[in-house]
Amino acid sequence: MQELTKSLKVSLWFMFLTFPLMVVRVNTIEHTVEWRWMNMVYMAVGSFALSFVWRWALRRKEMAKAAPERPRNAFTERLGSDKRFTVSVYGGLFALFALMPWIVSTYQTNIFISFMLYVILGLGLNIIVGVAGLLFLGHAAFYGIGAYTYALLNHYYGIGFWTALPIGGVVAALAGVVLAFPVLRLRGDYLAIVTLGFGEIVRLVLENWSDLTGGPSGVSNISRPDLFGHHLSVAGANTYVYYIVLVMAIVTIIAVQRLKDSRIGRALQALREDEIACQAMGIDRVNVKLMAFGLGTAWAGFAGVIFAAKTTFINPASFTFFESAIILSIVVLGGMGSNLGVILGSAFLVLMPEYLRAFSEYRMILFAMAMVLMMIFRPQGLIAPKGRKYIINDPDLAATEGGKA
Repeated sequence: MQELTKSLKVSLWFMFLTFPLMVVRVNTIEHTVEWRWMNMVYMAVGSFALSFVWRWALRRKEMAKAAPERPRNAFTERLGSDKRFTVSVYGGLFALFALMPWIVSTYQTNIFISFMLYVILGLGLNIIVGVAGLLFLGHAAFYGIGAYTYALLNHYYGIGFWTALPIGGVVAALAGVVLAFPVLRLRGDYLAIVTLGFGEIVRLVLENWSDLTGGPSGVSNISRPDLFGHHLSVAGANTYVYYIVLVMAIVTIIAVQRLKDSRIGRALQALREDEIACQAMGIDRVNVKLMAFGLGTAWAGFAGVIFAAKTTFINPASFTFFESAIILSIVVLGGMGSNLGVILGSAFLVLMPEYLRAFSEYRMILFAMAMVLMMIFRPQGLIAPKGRKYIINDPDLAATEGGKA
């Protein structure tokens, strides 16, 4: 009863605060005032429900802390341990996405292209933020560098998509390494501010270097990918780009996962956990940071080239700080260091807004609310990265360790 009373008070308070915005509407053309009382009802019901759910979730969280640890989800455990089951799940998902252009409309296909582009961008940023632990706020700048690399090469030199794809990744990676050199000694907020400034510098250069980049007008008539020298129609090119970005997303997932399991990935994770201890163990901190920036930004360059080929028109407005914030939100929301988490975060921040356009006016409010709830109830993200277990094969050493324990 006490929780209901508190939620009712919160609902009344929200009704009072939002009354001028939600109820009163002045029609300046007809010089009348409209009273939208149903909005007040929606606000009352919504705030009451959210307050009640919030208090219930806090109570559940406190009970979970006091209760003994529960076993993990059986599906998640089997997905990681049963190889045949894992292959079946991923094979089914691949078959579904492979058939997607033939069972949905062109509009839906475009939405899924955007979704997979953000998966590539999120996984690239996950190398820097999630694996290496470096706070990075300028990822959209390297996305734009890759897009403009293809656009300018195609516009001035007639270079095609397949030739420009690796070039865009290399140019973005080189830009990431150039940025990494002056920020090797920076950490945390200071690194975030410098990368944010670099992103704004790139955007302003693209806007003001009109002779080369076209300025705010951007670059148009960018060539779409051709299929063995044959030019496709708009619908055919859209389907072709879908399969290109699907293959690129799969390659990115595999490459990032292999990177995390490699020697370089272990060095990046050691850098994230303790930079001083990492250096004391003989790991070259400079090279590791350079590799993190280079590898992470390379995928942004690849995604930028595909984006330019898909839209056939780009301008600096597509690569603002808002894009960097969305990509970082994908990584944080999904779970830093988790590939599956990045995919789910991309689905939440890219697919859901498209299918909930009825709430488009409140999109940023919903995003902010989701982030706040995640920080309170799931600070590790939707899918937390799995810890590693090491099995001692030497029986004598195992007995020694067991005796010490």
